[in-house]
Amino acid sequence: MKILQVCPRYHPYIGGIEVHVKEISERLVERGFEMEVLSCDPSGKLPRDEIVNGVRVRRFKSWAPNEAYYFSKELKKHLMKNSDNFDIVHAHSYGAFPALYAAQAKCKNKLVFTPHYVGGGGTFFRNLLHIPYRLITSELFTRADKVICVSKYEMEVLRSRFKVEYEKLEFIRNGVRLSEFSRLKKIRKNCKVILCVSRLEKYKGVQHTVIALQKLDHSIFLEIVGKGPYRNSLIKLAKKLNVYNRVRFYQDLQREELLQRYAMADVFVLASEREAMPITIAEALAAKVPCIVSKIPFLLEWIDNENCFGIECPINNDELVNLLNKVIVTTIKGVELPDWNDVTYDLEEVYNSLF
Repeated sequence: MKILQVCPRYHPYIGGIEVHVKEISERLVERGFEMEVLSCDPSGKLPRDEIVNGVRVRRFKSWAPNEAYYFSKELKKHLMKNSDNFDIVHAHSYGAFPALYAAQAKCKNKLVFTPHYVGGGGTFFRNLLHIPYRLITSELFTRADKVICVSKYEMEVLRSRFKVEYEKLEFIRNGVRLSEFSRLKKIRKNCKVILCVSRLEKYKGVQHTVIALQKLDHSIFLEIVGKGPYRNSLIKLAKKLNVYNRVRFYQDLQREELLQRYAMADVFVLASEREAMPITIAEALAAKVPCIVSKIPFLLEWIDNENCFGIECPINNDELVNLLNKVIVTTIKGVELPDWNDVTYDLEEVYNSLF
């Protein structure tokens, strides 16, 4: 069976969708599928056509203002010409145009769509754009043969907001490479570490942890892993609050380096205003790091007040300080997490059901 994955960006770019597509694509190759990935490369610096761990990856020129939308005439033209060469085209990300191109190009191929839907844009302007965008992208759901949701709440939202038929919907959570976390050893140190791993946008809420840091003991440090347009604002805020010497910024980490950051952490924080099903929460829990997440609908499934603790959104900084002081000394009891092998098996079942 020939499968085409279509996504805004692919490895070595770092992000939840990038990890998701890479993990399933490489495992599908191992299971005997012929795999190809089409993605955008706004930088223009990556190879246009290469084989990565058995997966053919084609990258196209694109325009991505503030690393969003990913407009690409090249990609659309290629899909229009070549979609029928594949049995299944699997498109990812409601918030970027490559998935729409895949829907518009559909002819004889089956179309699978994983929206990774987060409910809106990251800024006021993007939220305004979502109004006409919803009208344009309605065919994403009507033309899809299957729509895969990474959370149960996402499934409910798609049924109510986009009127997606129940029969089209499938629920498959994101996975974790459990094997790499099983050999991860916690590192003892003379300080406590708060960890934030995310794209650096204002709506991700990393600034709340920076603000909280000034009211926490001076032996507590903050590590921020990620990059994005809000990075400089976070640096300025840390300097303004005189906590910059207790904040460490990391970006473009190799996998082993990211695992090292999890091993160093005492608590993981995601105080975001909107999310789908972040892989970072699962990875923190797999590393036996207790988590604090905002009580937004998409994240409620994680909160159990033993391993993962919730905080009301909008974030109250005093409440966050109190919760950090409590959770940073917590030893988690463990949580069952799906491995990417399980995710790929479930996805293979969905693919087979289409024929």
